[in-house]
Amino acid sequence: MIAAKICGLSDAKAVDAAVLGGAAYVGFVFFEPSPRNIAPERAVALMHRVPAQIVKVGLFVDPDDEFLRLVLHHANLDLLQLHGKETPSRAAAIRKQFNRPVMKALALANDSDFETAKTYASAVDRLLFDAPPPLGATRPGGNANAFDWSLLAGKRLRRPWMLAGGLTVENLEAAVRASGAAEVDVSSGVEDAPGVKSPDKIRAFLDLARKL
Repeated sequence: MIAAKICGLSDAKAVDAAVLGGAAYVGFVFFEPSPRNIAPERAVALMHRVPAQIVKVGLFVDPDDEFLRLVLHHANLDLLQLHGKETPSRAAAIRKQFNRPVMKALALANDSDFETAKTYASAVDRLLFDAPPPLGATRPGGNANAFDWSLLAGKRLRRPWMLAGGLTVENLEAAVRASGAAEVDVSSGVEDAPGVKSPDKIRAFLDLARKL
């Protein structure tokens, strides 16, 4: 069984599909340029639909302390996902100040990027590997792009990690086999349009992840 995170949730039907489908994580995006951006108050209402055993993740891009404090005042997130250019020291500071586990997302294009990931091992609790954003992109993730999954094959890290980047029900099995991932993250791959989640696609993705 592959543990799956459904990210970028913004409506009740999608949240319910993720919960009933067996998602291990649900993600809410707090980044204004994203079509999946959600107000903290709205996220709280949706989080009430999520059982305690499912990890509630907040995605942030280079957030300042004031913004993190604002979101956490409303939303009792279990895990903070940092998807910007946060350094290991900044990630460690957020982890300490806000007393929450932190997952750092990193773009992976070559072996040197994997070496960079190792520098975060003592600063964060988890890592997430995503495709590099296309030239001119306004957001670092959720761009429906995949990368060379074999870059992760056989690699060892001191922290658990999650695979993201262009995953769909059509390529999930190949991605898991090529990378060796035990956990995966999907957002655009379960949408009918940017920011519009498909309950049917969520269910299909989770059903396959459960069988792998």
